[in-house]
Amino acid sequence: MNLATDQNCNERGLSATARQFLALRDATMTRWEREIRSRVEGADALRSPVLTNTLPAFFDNIAEALSPGHCRQDATSNTNAAAVHGSERARMTPFGPDQVIHEYQILRESIAAEADGRVALTAADWNVIDRSINHAVREAVREFVLIQDDLRRKLAASLSHDMRTPLAVIMNGAEVVQIASDPAIARRAAAKIASNAQRLAHMMTELLDALTSNAGEQLPLELSAFDMADLVAEVSAEYRQSGGVEVCARTEPIHGFWCRRTMRRALENLINNAIKYGDGGAVGIVAAHTRGRLMLSVHNTGNPIPKERYGPIFDYLTRDGAAAAAEGWGVGLPFVKRVAESHGGSIAVDSAPETGTTFLIDIPVDCTPFVGSASGHSLAAR
Repeated sequence: MNLATDQNCNERGLSATARQFLALRDATMTRWEREIRSRVEGADALRSPVLTNTLPAFFDNIAEALSPGHCRQDATSNTNAAAVHGSERARMTPFGPDQVIHEYQILRESIAAEADGRVALTAADWNVIDRSINHAVREAVREFVLIQDDLRRKLAASLSHDMRTPLAVIMNGAEVVQIASDPAIARRAAAKIASNAQRLAHMMTELLDALTSNAGEQLPLELSAFDMADLVAEVSAEYRQSGGVEVCARTEPIHGFWCRRTMRRALENLINNAIKYGDGGAVGIVAAHTRGRLMLSVHNTGNPIPKERYGPIFDYLTRDGAAAAAEGWGVGLPFVKRVAESHGGSIAVDSAPETGTTFLIDIPVDCTPFVGSASGHSLAAR
C-alpha cells in the first residue's frame, strides 16, 4: 500500500518507475535503520518506531514526485511532514540538528544502494530525490530549532518567576549577616541562605530535566490493547447512520496499545473537520501500519489549505480564515495534535487542489514505552 501523506492508497497517477521505487521502501528503510544505528550518535538507544518516525510516508511521497504530471513536485510539496519529523526529533530524541541532517544524508545513500540494479533512475529522477531531501532537511531543521527556542523561552520564563523568592531570601540573609552583631542571628541568617541556595540548586535540576524531556504537556492516557480497525469501523458506522456526507473506511487488522478514548475523539475531530471544510464529497479513513508505526489518516476533497496555514491550524483558538463563520472554538486540531504527541507520535497535513486534504496521525503501534510513567497515564490489564 502507498503510504504517502495524501492518502493515495490506490497508487493512482504513479508511473512505472515510481511503482518500482515504491517497492524498495521496506528494504531501504531496513538498510537506513541499520546504518543510522551504527553511524548516528544516540540513534542506537532509540526504539524502532521512534527512529522510523514519518520517513516511510516521506519515501512514498518521493515516489509520487517521480511520476510525471503528479501535482507533487518533490516529497515536501503540499505537506508539512518534514517539519513534523523535525518537531518529533526535538521532542522524542537526543538528536541535535547535525544528527537530523545526517539521517537524511544516510537516507539518500540507502536509496542509491537499494535502487542500484533494481530501478533505472534517470538524472531527472535523482534531481527530484535530491531536491526532496534538501527541502526536507531545511524544513526539519527549521522546526527542530523552533521547538528548541520555545523550550528556551519557557526555561527563561520559569527561571525569572520561580527563582525570585529564594533569591530574595538569600539577599536579605546576606544583609543580615553583614550587620548582625549577635552570632546567633548571623547563624540563623546563614542557615536560611544555605537552605534557599539548595532550593535554587533543586530548581535548576528540575528545569534542566524539563529542558531535555519531551516538549509540551501530555494528555492523561488510559492505555489498553485493541484493534484500531474495530475503532475505525465503529466510528465510521456512527457517521453513516447519521446520514449526510458519505464516510468510507479502508483498514486492516492493527492490534496495538493506545488510549481508546482519546484516539476516538481525535478521529471524530478529524472527520468533523473534513465534513465542515470539505466540498460535500466522501470522507475517506485509512488505517495502515509499517515498521511499528500506525498511520491513521482522514481525507476530504475541496479547497486546499494554504501552506502558510499548516502551522497555525494546530494552534488553539485558530480557525481557517476563509471559514471564520463556521461554528466551533478552533480547538479540534490542536487537541488531535496533543493526542498524537501524547502517544509518542505526530500529526501531518497534506493539501493540494488536485489531491484534496489529508490529516495523518503517525504514532507507534505500541505506545506504552513512549508515554512514560507520568502522572495520569495508566495501562489497563492486558
